[in-house]
Amino acid sequence: MLRRVAVAAVCATGGKLWCEAGRELTALWRIRARGPCEDSAAARPLLPPTMPGRNKAKSTCSCPDLQPNGQDLGESGRVARLGADESEEEGRRGSVNNAGDPEIVKSPSDPKQYRYIKLRNGLQALLISDLSNMEGKTGDATDDEEEEEEEEEEDDDDDDDEDEDSGAEIEDDDEEGFDEEEEFDDDDEHDDDDLDTEDNELEELEERAEARKKTTEKQSAAALCVGVGSFADPDDLPGLAHFLEHMVFMGSLKYPDENGFDAFLKKHGGSDNASTDCERTVFQFDVQRKYFKEALDRWAQFFIHPLMIRDAIDREVEAVDSEYQLARPSDANRKEMLFGSLARPGHPMGKFFWGNAETLKHEPKRNNIDTHARLREFWMRYYSAHYMTLVVQSKETLDTLEKWVTEIFSQIPNNGLPKPNFGHLTDPFDTPAFNKLYRVVPIRKIHALTITWALPPQQQHYRVKPLHYISWLVGHEGKGSILSYLRKKCWALALFGGNGETGFEQNSTYSVFSISITLTDEGYEHFYEVAHTVFQYLKMLQKLGPEKRIFEEIQKIEDNEFHYQEQTDPVEYVENMCENMQLYPLQDFLTGDQLLFEYKPEVIAEALNQLVPQKANLVLLSGANEGKCDLKEKWFGTQYSMEDVENSWAELWKTNFELNPDLHLPAENKYIATDFMLKAFDCPETEYPVKIVNTPQGCLWYKKDNKFKIPKAYIRFHLISPLIQKSAANVVLFDIFVNILTHNLAEPAYEADVAQLEYKLVAGEHGLIIRVKGFNHKLPLLFQLIIDYLAEFSSTPAVFTMITEQLKKTYFNILIKPETLAKDVRLLILEYARWSMIDKYRALMDGLSLESLLSFVKEFKSQLFVEGLVQGNVTSTVSVSKLNFMPLEQEMPVQFQVVELPGGHHLCKVRALNKGDANSEVTVYYQVTALIKLKECEDTHLGEEVDRNWNEVVTQQYLFDRLAHEIEALKSFSKSDLVSWFKAHRGPGSKMLSVHVVGFGKYEPEEDGSPSGEESHSCEVMQLTYLPTSPLLVGSTIPITDIRAFTSTLSLLPYHKIVK
Repeated sequence: MLRRVAVAAVCATGGKLWCEAGRELTALWRIRARGPCEDSAAARPLLPPTMPGRNKAKSTCSCPDLQPNGQDLGESGRVARLGADESEEEGRRGSVNNAGDPEIVKSPSDPKQYRYIKLRNGLQALLISDLSNMEGKTGDATDDEEEEEEEEEEDDDDDDDEDEDSGAEIEDDDEEGFDEEEEFDDDDEHDDDDLDTEDNELEELEERAEARKKTTEKQSAAALCVGVGSFADPDDLPGLAHFLEHMVFMGSLKYPDENGFDAFLKKHGGSDNASTDCERTVFQFDVQRKYFKEALDRWAQFFIHPLMIRDAIDREVEAVDSEYQLARPSDANRKEMLFGSLARPGHPMGKFFWGNAETLKHEPKRNNIDTHARLREFWMRYYSAHYMTLVVQSKETLDTLEKWVTEIFSQIPNNGLPKPNFGHLTDPFDTPAFNKLYRVVPIRKIHALTITWALPPQQQHYRVKPLHYISWLVGHEGKGSILSYLRKKCWALALFGGNGETGFEQNSTYSVFSISITLTDEGYEHFYEVAHTVFQYLKMLQKLGPEKRIFEEIQKIEDNEFHYQEQTDPVEYVENMCENMQLYPLQDFLTGDQLLFEYKPEVIAEALNQLVPQKANLVLLSGANEGKCDLKEKWFGTQYSMEDVENSWAELWKTNFELNPDLHLPAENKYIATDFMLKAFDCPETEYPVKIVNTPQGCLWYKKDNKFKIPKAYIRFHLISPLIQKSAANVVLFDIFVNILTHNLAEPAYEADVAQLEYKLVAGEHGLIIRVKGFNHKLPLLFQLIIDYLAEFSSTPAVFTMITEQLKKTYFNILIKPETLAKDVRLLILEYARWSMIDKYRALMDGLSLESLLSFVKEFKSQLFVEGLVQGNVTSTVSVSKLNFMPLEQEMPVQFQVVELPGGHHLCKVRALNKGDANSEVTVYYQVTALIKLKECEDTHLGEEVDRNWNEVVTQQYLFDRLAHEIEALKSFSKSDLVSWFKAHRGPGSKMLSVHVVGFGKYEPEEDGSPSGEESHSCEVMQLTYLPTSPLLVGSTIPITDIRAFTSTLSLLPYHKIVK
C-alpha cells in the first residue's frame, strides 16, 4: 500500500486494516446516493465546486523559482520588506479586506488567507489569517469573550498555588475498557510490521477528540525553522545542535525565568515542541488566541537574546541524555545510526546527532572543552535571522499579524555570514562497505529485509517527484505488484517503499530510496529470492520506461485530495509550512510537497535507472541473527555483521537476468472519483443523525451533510458479538480472523485506498468495526467489496500459519515495551473479565488450528447485533438486505465493567520484560465519581462531526446533542468547584492505583541482586515478575502481588452510561 510519510513521500504497506469479525452476512446495508425518500421535502440543488485544471494551476505560478534556501524571489516576488518601525509596500495588495498574496497557490477549499513578508533582518515570514467560522468577527474577541477570559485569568491567578499541587494523571471511569491498540504503536519507522490486534474504537475517538480540542480551542500557532541542523555539529561535540535546541528555551534576557515560557503556555492551554534534523531545526507552539501576541514575544526572545546560563547546562544535558536513552530501544533509530556509519569519512552523516551525557558533559570535561562557550558560539554563528523562516496562524487579520511579526521578530540578529552548505559532499555512500549484506539483531521480534539506494539529491525535481512516481509502483499491492507476488508465496506481509523526505532520507548531499519488506518465517529463509523479485520488478520498470498514464493517474489523485483538503491542526500546519518555505518558491509554499506539476520522463528514468542490484545496500533484520553478529555499532549498541552478497546471486544480478511474468504494471484505477456534485436533500434537514432502520438485528443512523458541503461521505458499522470475550483463545482467534481478512482484502481494495477512499477494519473488544470514508462517488464500490469479502471469508493453511506466526511476534513486541506493559497491567486490575496481553500470548503459544478458527467464525457469524452510521454527501435511500444471522438473545453491553478500588494507595510493581531496555514506566490512576469533560469547540471538518456522532452510536448512548448539554452544565460550574472536587478525591479516602514497570537500568538490580545486563535480551517465557515496594513507599502504599487474587474480592461499579 502507498502511505504518505513526512512531507509527501509514498510508502507501501498491506492496506493497514484493523479488522474484526463478521461473516455469513450475504450483504449488509448498501449505501446508495440515488432517489428521494417518500416523505422528502423539496430538494435544494447545490452547485458543484469547480475542479481546477492543471493548466490553471500552472498559470498562477508566475514567480521565478527560489533558490533552495528560499532567499531570492527575483524582481517580481512582491515581497513586503519590513523594518522594526516601518513597512515597505512593494506593489502589494490592499489590506483592508484581509486580501492575501495571489501568488501563493492554495486549495479552493482552504478558507485561510496568506501573506508573505520579508523583514529587514532577512527573516522570511508567512502570515496565515484564519477568520473562518468567525461569523463577522475580525481581529478582536467579542466583549463577552473578553469578559469570560478575564474571569478565567483571575481564577488562574487566585489558584496558582493549587495548580502547583497537581502532578498525577486523572482518568474518568468510562475510559476503562476503551483500550486502543494505536497506543501500542511503536515509534519505529514501520509500525505496520506488526499485525493488528484487539482494538478499541472508543479510546481512539477519545484521542481524536483531544486532538480536536487542540485544533479548535488553541486557534493560534507559530513555527520557526532555522536552516541549520546537526550537519553543522563540530566534530569534538557530537549532538551540539540538538543540545542548543534545548538550551535556547532556558530563559531569555527579557523573560529570565528558566521555565517561564512553558508555564505561560500551560496556563493558557498551549504547548510547544522542537526538533533537530540534519539541515534544519524547527520550533513550534500553540496557545489560546487571546494570549498569542504575548506568547510570540516571549518565544521570539529565545532567538533574540537567550540566557543559556552555565548553571542550566548539566540539568539540560540530562534531558538530552534521557531522549537518547528512550531512543535506544527503537529498531528504526538503530538502523539509521548503522546506515549513517557507512558514509565515507568526513561526511556529516557519520556524526552522532543525538548527543548524550558522554559527548556533551563527560568527554568535554576530560578534553577541557567549555561546552557553555561553544554553545554561545554555535548560537551566534547559526541562529541568524536570514537563515530563518517563520509561520504564524491565528484568527487575526493579515494586517494585525504583519504588525505583530514586524514589531517582535525584527530584533533577531543577522550575522551576515553565508549559510552553511553541504551540497559539495556528494556520493557519501559510494564506498565498498555500502554495497554489502548486513545482518542485524533487532529489538523487536521481526524478520525484515531493507534494500536501500543512495541517489543524488532529488529536491530540485520536486515538480516532477520522480521518487514519488517510483514508490507508487514499487509500493503497489494490486495484481502484478511485488507484494501481491510475495504474499501468494507466503514470503511477505507488508512492504514500504519510497523516500520519507526527512533530513535523514533527503538532504543537500543525497536522497535515499528504500524498500523495506516484512518477511514471514519462510520469507526469511528465502530472503535472496525476495530481493531478486524486487530487482526483477525494477528491471521491468526500467525496460518499459516511465508511463504517462501512471503519472497522470497519480497527479489526478493528488489534485483531488488537494482541491478538497480538510483543515488540520494549526500547530502541525505551521510546522510543515515553515519547512516548506526553506524548500520551495513562494507560489509553491502550500503545494510543493503535495502536487505533481510536470511530467518529465527523462527525470524519472534517470532516478529509476540507478536502482540496480550492484548499487544496493541490503539489511536483514532477524532475531535469528543473534550469535552470528560480531560487530557492534558505537552509539546504540546494535549487533550486526557485514558480508558480501552470496556469490551465485551477485553473479546472477550482474547479468541480463530474466523478468518475472507475474510482475506487471497496475491496470487503470476504477476508484478515482470524477463526480463531485453535491447531492440534493431528499429528506428534511436535521441537526443530528436520525434512525432510519430499526430491526432486531440492528439499526442504522443517517445524517446528510448540510454544513461542510464537500463531496465526501463516511460509513461506519459495528458488528457486535458476545463470543469474542468468552476466553483468551477466542480473543486470539478473533485477531487471527481479522488479519486473514486483512490479507484477503489487501490486493482487491488497494486501488481504492490509493484513490483516497480510506477503509479500516477495527478489531474492537466487543465486535468488528468497519470504517469507510472518502469521495462519495465511488465509496459504495469499496464498501460493497468489504462486505463481499466478509461474506466469502476463507483461508488456506499456509496463510493461517503465516498470520499466526506473525501474531506471536506482534504480541511479543507489545509486551516488551514498558509503557504498553504498564497499561496492560493497569487495565487487567481495573476491568472485570479482561484478558491480558500475556493471557493472549500464552493462548497463542499453546497452539490453535485452522479448524478452530473456522469453527469460531461460524459461531461468531450466527448471532450479531449491527449498528451503523452514514453521514456526508449521500441521500437517505439505503437498501437493507436480509442478513444471514440471528439477533442476539439479549442486549449486550459494549464496555467492560470496572472494579471498585478500596480506599488507599495501591501499588503494583513489576519487572519489564525486555532486558535490553533501561526505561521504566510509572502510571498513577485515581478512581473518581465523575469528571466533567472540557467543552469542545465547533467542528473544523466533517470527520470531527462524524467522530462525535459515531461515539454516541458505538457507546450505545445516542445523545447526539451532548455538546449542547455539556455547555449548559459548564455555565454553572466554576473552577473553584473543580478544585474542591479534585481535593476531595486526593484526600485520605481517595482510591488510587499506581503501576510501576521497572526497566533494566544500570542502577536497577536483578532479582538476585546483581546489576542488570545490557547485553541480555527479552525473555521468551512471558509472565509478570512482582517486585518489592521501594523503601520510600513502604507504609504509604498497599502492594498488589497477585492481580487475580486482589481483584477477585472487589465489587463492580455499574456500567457508565450517560443518556440524558
